[in-house]
Amino acid sequence: MTPSRRHTLRTLAALAAAPLAPLPTRAQPAPAAAPWPTRPVHLLVGFPGGSTPDISARLLAEPLARALGQPVVVDNKPGASGNIAADQVAKATDEHTLGVLINGNLTSAAMLNKALPYRPERDFVLISQLTSAPLVLVAPADLPGGAAFFDAGRAAGDKWNYGSVGIGSVGHLGMELLCSKTGLKAVHVPYNGNPQVITALINGQLQLALIPPGLAMPQVKAGKLRAIGLSTRGRSPLVPEVPPLADAGVSGFDLDVWTALVGPASLPHAAVARLATLVPQIVREPETRQRLFASGWQAVGSAPEALASRVRAETAALGDIIRLRGIKLQ
Repeated sequence: MTPSRRHTLRTLAALAAAPLAPLPTRAQPAPAAAPWPTRPVHLLVGFPGGSTPDISARLLAEPLARALGQPVVVDNKPGASGNIAADQVAKATDEHTLGVLINGNLTSAAMLNKALPYRPERDFVLISQLTSAPLVLVAPADLPGGAAFFDAGRAAGDKWNYGSVGIGSVGHLGMELLCSKTGLKAVHVPYNGNPQVITALINGQLQLALIPPGLAMPQVKAGKLRAIGLSTRGRSPLVPEVPPLADAGVSGFDLDVWTALVGPASLPHAAVARLATLVPQIVREPETRQRLFASGWQAVGSAPEALASRVRAETAALGDIIRLRGIKLQ
């Protein structure tokens, strides 16, 4: 055997005895994130159970839970015209906390309170306007109706009181606008929710308030309260039997109350996109629409952009009332 052949054989033997080097492995893709939500979703409402925002939230919760495949729990956090709940939504970090807020939380609250712990334009992602409704000016049943009501109020001076769900709420600002148009000097008394306002009206502690129809009309039909007029320019299909305030001599009065679904600004984009698709569909479903209507709400189900446009327009309008009446936190 030649020397070169013996060298070749020794080299092959050495290679055969050497340990096999591991083959390079292909990088494995990261596991896909579980679709949102991965646990129960909480809807915070800044008013007590039975209030109009609470009704709106609870009618949304059941169909939304079916669509998301997770429970949707309504948590009532009443106080400060709904701003306690709004602040908790703004500061939420768990990605599963949302809020059903009213107009004032997104519009007038920041104008009235420079120390507000949240800023609507910075701390929320707007998802959808859920509902809207006119307001019914109601009074105890023993007071007169129509133009005579305002005559009696002017004669009473500051002996009359009106109620609302808090400073900066549409019920509060609407009443201030009404007082400016009619010469009433009624004194504002804030409450945690409209059910408490209604109780005070029935008991004679209040003489007037602007209340959503879902809560006002059962008491009107029961003869416990009197409907003076509607806060919008024309009649509403929700309460076709109640004339607008213009019929009682109050011209140019046009306000409504509405609710909106929002999340904290930190809410993941995927969650926002899913909710922005699902929620308007749910709100506009015939069954949900009918249930809302029966509770005194008209279904809206807007896109985020439409809600943002409404917030901007109403912030300007309510700001005019605040400046006109010199309204400040007490």
